[in-house]
Amino acid sequence: MDLRETFATNLRRLRNARGWSQDELALEAEISRSYLSQLEKGVYYVSIKVIGRLADKLEVEPDEFLKRTAKKGRAK
Repeated sequence: MDLRETFATNLRRLRNARGWSQDELALEAEISRSYLSQLEKGVYYVSIKVIGRLADKLEVEPDEFLKRTAKKGRAK
C-alpha cells in the first residue's frame, strides 16, 4: 500500500470513528466534500496544510494519517 492509500484508509477510519459524515468533516475543515471524497478514495495527494486542518478537527496528531496497518493473514 502506498502512502496515498494509507492516508485515504486512515482518513476514512478516523472520520468514521468520530461518527462524522464527509459533509460534516469537510465543513469543519473548510474543504469541499468532493475534495474530501477524492482524498478518501486516494485519488488526490493532500497538502500539509490540509493534513493539519483535518488532524485538528479530528483531534488526532497528523502522523495518525500515515500509520500503516498490518495486513491480515500476513506474518511480520
